Amino acid sequence: MLRPERMSKVSVTGSKAVMDDVVETVHGLNLLDVTEYDGSWEGFDPGDPAAGAEESSGRLVTVRALESILDLDANDAGPTRIVTDDALDEELSEIQDRVNGLDDRRKELESEIRAIDDDLDTIEPFRDLGIDLDLLSGYDTLEVAVGTGDRSAVEAALDGAAAIDAYEVFAGNDTLGIFARPAADADADVLDDVLVGANFTAIEIPDAEGSPEEYADKREHERDRLESELDTVDAELESEKTDAAGFLLAAEEKLSIDVQRTEAPLSFATTDNAFIAEGWIPSEEYLDFEAAIEDAVGDRVEVEELERARFSADGTDHVREDVPADPGKPGGEVGSPAAADGGSVDDARADGGTPVVMDDDEPPTVQDNPDVVKPFEVLVQAVSRPSYREFDPTVVIFLTFPAFFGFMIGDLGYGIIYTAIGYFLYTNFEDRPAFRSMGGVTLAAGIFTAIFGILYGEIFGLHLIATYLWEGVVGLAHAPIEKGLSPAGVDWARGWLVVSVLVGIFHLNVAWLFGFIEDLELHDLEHAVYENGSWLLMMNGLWVWVFSDALAGVAPEFIYTTFTADGVLPLGFAGFPTMALFTIPVVDAPFTLPLLVFLIGFVLLAVGEPIEAIEFLNVLVNVLSYTRIAAVLLAKAGMAFTVNLLFFGVYVTESGADAEWHFGLGHMPEVGTMSSGHEVTEILFGGLVHGSAATILVGVLVLVIGHLLVLALGVTSAGLQAVRLEYVEFFNKFFDGGGREYEPFGYDRQFTTED
Repeated sequence: MLRPERMSKVSVTGSKAVMDDVVETVHGLNLLDVTEYDGSWEGFDPGDPAAGAEESSGRLVTVRALESILDLDANDAGPTRIVTDDALDEELSEIQDRVNGLDDRRKELESEIRAIDDDLDTIEPFRDLGIDLDLLSGYDTLEVAVGTGDRSAVEAALDGAAAIDAYEVFAGNDTLGIFARPAADADADVLDDVLVGANFTAIEIPDAEGSPEEYADKREHERDRLESELDTVDAELESEKTDAAGFLLAAEEKLSIDVQRTEAPLSFATTDNAFIAEGWIPSEEYLDFEAAIEDAVGDRVEVEELERARFSADGTDHVREDVPADPGKPGGEVGSPAAADGGSVDDARADGGTPVVMDDDEPPTVQDNPDVVKPFEVLVQAVSRPSYREFDPTVVIFLTFPAFFGFMIGDLGYGIIYTAIGYFLYTNFEDRPAFRSMGGVTLAAGIFTAIFGILYGEIFGLHLIATYLWEGVVGLAHAPIEKGLSPAGVDWARGWLVVSVLVGIFHLNVAWLFGFIEDLELHDLEHAVYENGSWLLMMNGLWVWVFSDALAGVAPEFIYTTFTADGVLPLGFAGFPTMALFTIPVVDAPFTLPLLVFLIGFVLLAVGEPIEAIEFLNVLVNVLSYTRIAAVLLAKAGMAFTVNLLFFGVYVTESGADAEWHFGLGHMPEVGTMSSGHEVTEILFGGLVHGSAATILVGVLVLVIGHLLVLALGVTSAGLQAVRLEYVEFFNKFFDGGGREYEPFGYDRQFTTED
């Protein structure tokens, strides 16, 4: 789980006479992540596509274009089918003719409708003006202009124009129509020239007859006719979609497979007679891979496991495990027969006897996690895919993220809703892995939220579980744990701060331990100690000192009382002993063993990574960052409390540090009366539910909307804060990412069958 699946680099060497058979077999196995040949070997060239590659590519483009026109998706497929070459020749051509013809007509109709809409937009000013369209053009001695502007400014410009003998201005609400008789010696278009400086914007006059209303009615009627025809075309296309969807999706799959197969030689190293294909497969699959190819083509190929990639580094020779030659294996001897056409395996040897190995390439990463953990890979990949050499933190996130989230929200009601949402996403989006994975994450977060909600005794912020289960059935004085909002429970709130710190210490210890192991494998003990061991010593030394008697009376008391026998979490721990080594003379304070450990870690860091030494306070700051867990817990609890306070009201029993807050679920008791054996001392808020019908209605809205808001903010606060702790505090101690996705040569069939 913490390591990716072990990968082996293999080569397949053989005669070109059997290359097509090898491609067919390897494609069917869907195991080999092919290494692209870069052309660096003397005497070897990249292979040429197989016959039919260009034709298959062209058909694939056609099919995908038709799918786009018909807006197909996987849900339209229907049962699997066999798609023959004859069907591609005949049925595809027929579908293409029909669909393209309908699509062309649809585009023409849409274009014509857009033109009519433009015309109708253009005619609106003329409807406002109220002058027949044929009266606005066709004059020999008059010039006409229609547009928008300031009538006074237009008339002033016309009055002052010597080139205009006479004019008349007609005005609608927003539109001006200007008829002008130019002077005998005036230039053409003199009216346009006069109006240039008159704050006038001209509108083109349509070439039409009749009133604007008649013209608009005519165009609207034409649009209605075109839209009706468009509906018919759309219906025909929908019918084509229904009839052709299964065939087109299956045809795309078949053609995609054909293109993969025919273009595969482009990644091979080839000579006139032989070829070499190299790539990565899971190590545990090698024997099956070898057997399948040898069953298909016999001894005319040689399959070799060139190396088994170790987990200790990337891209360097010393980290690869060479696989010793096995003379007993088929093809183990150089020069074994390989071709019916005169070629042999020798043709694919670069140096006459040693297997040709392409340049080092990073093995692909296959995250090896159980099914229940796999949804959390999406959270890791959101940062980056783990590199082959490093730990995969997915299982840690699986264990910590839902716990962080559930602890911060901690409510049975919210947990049930989160769980339901997660289950819906996980079960209804099998064809969309990202949504399915987020569903799995949400499902786990919801379950933990519900579990913590039961422990807190809360459902939608109400302490009903505490009352009826923990106090009523189990007989406890209160729920096993509390959030600590009321004054009487403030020790719980303080205690959660301590718990958050301890969680941070544990979480960061795991992170730096991962980094230590990686440095030990990648480099040596020295690097591991300097780069990660130093931080482990500093952090643990500092925090053991903080939780020791050395700071008693200086540090907050709740640090030492949270876990005492009478603390809120009675584990019997009251702090570490001082472990004094000697007394520092100047400050008269003990120099303790934990401080020595911290100092040793600091010296190691300063020697090995002097630049990082200036960040030594990270061992304090990083841990304190985890107190956001307690902060979000109290914030979310406070929001739910506020929503319920507004609706149900809250009264107080006892006073001062012993004060407890209670919701007025059934009724609101009066001050001075007894409730649950305690005197009511104060009414914080009477509650909308205890008012008039109008206030009850408002209260219901507040209750529903308020809890929905808390539910949503749970994702944006608890979810994001939990993710931040994973990414910022945990990941950056050991995780680089940059892994390459495993992309085997093959195809997972959905729509076709070979049978």
